[in-house]
Amino acid sequence: MKAFNVLVLLASVVLLCRAAPVLELLMCSEDHSAAAARLAVHDINEHHNHGYKFRLSEIKENKTEKVEDGCTIELHLDLLESKCHSINPKHFEDCETRHETERDVMAHCTVMMAVKDGNANVTKYDCDTRQVTTNKDMQLLCPDCPVLIPLHSPEGLKAVEKAVHEENVNSANERFYILQEVGRVLSGYMSSQGMYYSSEFVIVETHCIMGSRIAIEACDPLCPDRARHAFCRSSYSNGAGLRSVECEYYPALNTTALGPGETEPQCKCPHLAGQPSPAGHHPSAGGNGPPAPAHDHGQGQGPPSFAGSQGPPPHAHDHDHGQGPPSFAGSQGPPPHAKGPPNEERGLTFFISPCNGILANPDPALHPICPKPLPEPRQIPTLERP
Repeated sequence: MKAFNVLVLLASVVLLCRAAPVLELLMCSEDHSAAAARLAVHDINEHHNHGYKFRLSEIKENKTEKVEDGCTIELHLDLLESKCHSINPKHFEDCETRHETERDVMAHCTVMMAVKDGNANVTKYDCDTRQVTTNKDMQLLCPDCPVLIPLHSPEGLKAVEKAVHEENVNSANERFYILQEVGRVLSGYMSSQGMYYSSEFVIVETHCIMGSRIAIEACDPLCPDRARHAFCRSSYSNGAGLRSVECEYYPALNTTALGPGETEPQCKCPHLAGQPSPAGHHPSAGGNGPPAPAHDHGQGQGPPSFAGSQGPPPHAHDHDHGQGPPSFAGSQGPPPHAKGPPNEERGLTFFISPCNGILANPDPALHPICPKPLPEPRQIPTLERP
C-alpha cells in the first residue's frame, strides 16, 4: 500500500507538469463544430469541480448566427462521464469512459458561445445528467447486477467511513485524512456475503498530525491549495466487512515549504461545506462556482429487490457516522471538539441539494453538471441523521 501511494504520487507530479493540449482558434466558419465542441467540454470540466470529468461523445446539433464582429454558436452535445475524478490532474481527453456494465453516465448539454474579434467564450450551458441505463431497466436486463445508490445512503456512507478509517490506520501519511466527497456507490446482493458496496470517494489532508490526541471529528482540512487529496476505491459487504481499499494520492497545488516557526494557515472548509472552487483540479476558498453536490434525501432509491432470492437481509442500522480512528495507545481520550460542527456534519451538506438546489428531481446517485451561469442558491434542506 505504501509503495503504491508513492508511485501514484510521483506519477501525479508528472501529469501536473505536463501541459494541457492547446485549444484551436475558433472562427465563425462552417467547419468550426469540432473546435467549438472541444472548447465547450473544456469549459464544462473547468467549472465541474465535483464528481467526475466528462468527455465528448457526439455533436448532435450545431447552429451559427452571424452578429456584428462575430457570431453566436449553439451546440447540442452528448457527453460521457469518465473514470477521472475532478481532483485528478489528468486532462479530460486522456480519461477513460465507463462501459455499460460499469453503470455509465451521460449528459446532454445545450451550450451557447459568443465569438467576437477572434475571441470565443462559453456564455451559457445547461445539461441533463443521467444514467445511460436506469436501475429499473438494468434490473430487467441483469437482475443480479449491482445498481447505483444515492450518495447519501446510510449503508453506503457506513461502508465509506470504514474505508476512510482503514486508510488512516494503515497508510504512512503524516496527517489524518477525512472524507471530502463520495463519488459513487454501487450496491448488490450475494447470498454468501449479503449486501455489498463498491464505493469511490475523495479524502483530504487535515491539520491533525497522525498519532495526536485530537479527535478525528475535530480535524479540519488544510487550506485547499495546501492540502493533498486522494481518490479511493473500496469494497465492503455486510457479511465480510471491509474487503479492500486503495487510494491514489495527488500532490497539493502549493508545495511551498513553511518557514521556521510557521504553521499551516487556517482556512474555512470549502472541501466539506460544498463550497465552490475556481477552475482547476482542487477546490479553493473564495470561488464563485457551483458547490459540490448534495442530494435530496427524499429521493433515495436504495438497492432494489433481487430476482431469484428471498430478498437481501435487513441492513444494519448501527450508523456510527463520523467515528474516525479511535484514540491511540497511551491517550487518555480525545479532547473536546473544536468550535463548530464536526467534519462529518459539514461533509454531509453536499449530499442534500446539488447545484444550489435549482435542479428538478436530480438523480441522487450522480454528480450532475451544474448550469452556467449558476443561479443563486435556494434554501437547502437539512439532512436527517440516520
